[in-house]
Amino acid sequence: MKDKAVKYKDTQSEYVSTSHLRNISSSINMKKPSWIRVKAPISEEYQKTKNLIDHFNLNTVCQEAACPNIGECWSRGHATVMILGDICTRKCGFCNIKSGRPRKVDNNEPFRLAEVIKKLNLKHVVITSVDRDDLKDGGALQFKNSILSIKKSCPSTTVEVLTPDFQRKSGAIETIVSAKPDVFNHNLETVPRLYKTVRRAANYYISLNLLKEIKKINSDIYTKSGIMVGLGETIEEVEVVLDDLRKSNVDFVTIGQYLQPTKYHLPVERFVPPDDFKYLELLAYQKGFLMVSSSPLTRSSYHADRDFEELRKKCIIN
Repeated sequence: MKDKAVKYKDTQSEYVSTSHLRNISSSINMKKPSWIRVKAPISEEYQKTKNLIDHFNLNTVCQEAACPNIGECWSRGHATVMILGDICTRKCGFCNIKSGRPRKVDNNEPFRLAEVIKKLNLKHVVITSVDRDDLKDGGALQFKNSILSIKKSCPSTTVEVLTPDFQRKSGAIETIVSAKPDVFNHNLETVPRLYKTVRRAANYYISLNLLKEIKKINSDIYTKSGIMVGLGETIEEVEVVLDDLRKSNVDFVTIGQYLQPTKYHLPVERFVPPDDFKYLELLAYQKGFLMVSSSPLTRSSYHADRDFEELRKKCIIN
């Protein structure tokens, strides 16, 4: 890999070099390094959040995807709610969510969701879902109803959606955008070369176009996307993804370490060290992203409330 220098005005040193970086695809000992170890969730606040979610019979991606940050986030009363059930119509190589034939859509779910958010007194909420290729609209109406229920019950709460790609679901994006979420997130997850193994039923360019279309429909909605590293990609391939996201006018990017949830999922090719994540953060800012979260434990909704508040402040200043 050729040495590259990236100018970044907000760092102490004027230039950051990639000469210390190895290809992200290189192999290492697969023992988990210290920088991605987390404490078990034991706090009273964590239990309170769990009890509320269980009581209202809601699903969370925190549990279903075995997120390593669940202890920290739930202790702060922050959870990413997963609507439309807990069974996905796809089977991605990285994802721990169950796949199969989903259940019927629960029309009362948006109202229960709004009640939990009110009880948790959330300033910002993230709503995601499984893929629902079995539905005519891919579940877009359920997203819309969830957003509207929250806005009615908790008018001061900002809403972020993390959606599927809605392939062959005409009008789905427009349905969700009409409810005016504050942030519309759709993850690319990985580089184009790895799509056939990582996102088997997805298409890189369809996902890019979804993000671009959101801005065309309503430029006031912040757009966001995320990728995982450690699956065999190279640093150059990650740079191309960042360029593609900026060409699609994406405001906010997240970059985190892929962790293999079970032995049946794709293996970790490399545990990417914190210095490499810092380089990618600086590079993304240099390319023009308004907000970047890049660290081993970063996930799409990790610190989403704090990051959104910082994003809004930056936009006000600019």
